[in-house]
Amino acid sequence: MAAPWEDVLRNEPAIQEAASVAVDAALLEGVLMRTEGEPNASDVVNYAPFTLLPSAVPSILFEQAYAVQQDFNLLVDAISQNREFLEHTLASTIKVDDFTARLFRIHMQVLEEGLAQSVFLGINRSDYMFDCGVDGTPALKQIEINTIAASFGGLTSRTAAVHGRVLKVLGKSKEASRLLPNNPSIGLALGIAKAWELYGSQSAVVMFLVEEVQRNIFDQRCVENELWNRNIRVIRKRFRDVFEKGSLDDAKRLYMDGQEVAVVYYREGYVPTNYDQQNWEARLLLERSRAVKCPDIATQLAGTKKVQQELSRPGTLERLLPGRAEAVARIRATFAGLYSLDMGEEGDKIAATAIADPDRFVLKPQREGGGNNLYGEELRQVLEKIRDSPERTSYILMDKIKPQPAINYLLRAHSPLQASECISELGIFGVYVRQGKEMVMNKAAGHLLRTKAIEHADGGVAAGVAVLDTPYLV
Repeated sequence: MAAPWEDVLRNEPAIQEAASVAVDAALLEGVLMRTEGEPNASDVVNYAPFTLLPSAVPSILFEQAYAVQQDFNLLVDAISQNREFLEHTLASTIKVDDFTARLFRIHMQVLEEGLAQSVFLGINRSDYMFDCGVDGTPALKQIEINTIAASFGGLTSRTAAVHGRVLKVLGKSKEASRLLPNNPSIGLALGIAKAWELYGSQSAVVMFLVEEVQRNIFDQRCVENELWNRNIRVIRKRFRDVFEKGSLDDAKRLYMDGQEVAVVYYREGYVPTNYDQQNWEARLLLERSRAVKCPDIATQLAGTKKVQQELSRPGTLERLLPGRAEAVARIRATFAGLYSLDMGEEGDKIAATAIADPDRFVLKPQREGGGNNLYGEELRQVLEKIRDSPERTSYILMDKIKPQPAINYLLRAHSPLQASECISELGIFGVYVRQGKEMVMNKAAGHLLRTKAIEHADGGVAAGVAVLDTPYLV
């Protein structure tokens, strides 16, 4: 999977000049993050980390990832509506994982009260790596699907222009012209705008629910600006603002500071550290409201690792997507081996296999946000400790994907310029809107390529490990 700039990689003066141009181009294009020192201030910013050169991606796998995204949208939506499936699948996990259990309790409480929400908006991102099989042929394998706060749709909209500039400086104008246009922020905003429209109140606002620390604000602003361009008002609030100032009227309409809220777009709420007791109460208030939540709590649960593992069992996809044999086949083709660690003979057997050969597997907890998975010796130690305890059911095991590394330069503020052996992960953004039982929008909304040095087993851009990239199709 070599990209056509092997010659350039050995030309150090050219690389130095290109890196200088790249950083200025990133700042010009708005590929920006706030700094660690001032995470809530925009008067000191720097460029978000990115690769110097675009990374080679097999076009056939890129097209496959796009082709299956609408199927994954349908699947996530079907799971979110299937109470029995979620109850059955998460039964063992909620006994040992308090975070998933609390989400699940809110889900059940809202169902018992009766759903006030009638319009549903999903913004997800399905992430893949390119597994090199025994014969060296790369295959698309899904890592996970993110159903809450899937980020970098904004900044990746601006990264291709930076890479185009770099290639031109390096004398690769023809190659620069082959970089694909990519603007997920428009697609994400279209979904939010459609949900806002179907909610049916011109004066209502869209509320971005944001974290206390907001380094990645410009990524969110890209989507926000698309909404303002459509004359849709956007407010930014935190859980504590909702706790202090949020209220429901008799019709379960949600109000913040006296403004009716049509859509709640979560960029927060996906890890246990996002919650204290007040924040859990705020989450319950939001879930009980008529506002369109993106995601509603059932859709967040649909993105758990335990659900991912259950989907790989024979017959499960067929039950969730009846009469859609082609969609099922497209989805199943992307699955890596996934294994349950539930108590019993099956779980005992796979735990023993993983302890004996830890480099074959990844141990995944029910967490989003990168940096949570366990590999190698660490995997073995944790599994040995919990192998006879129900605690093991809060994890799943997955076959370790083995991509082919390639040389690139990772540009990070205040870091030396050096070549690294790198691997990439491709994400496809999906957007869907359902009103009652009718699917009114279902589309792939763009892509995100992230690249990291091979010594880092786990972690995304927000976790400080991966950097933004642009696919160069080969």
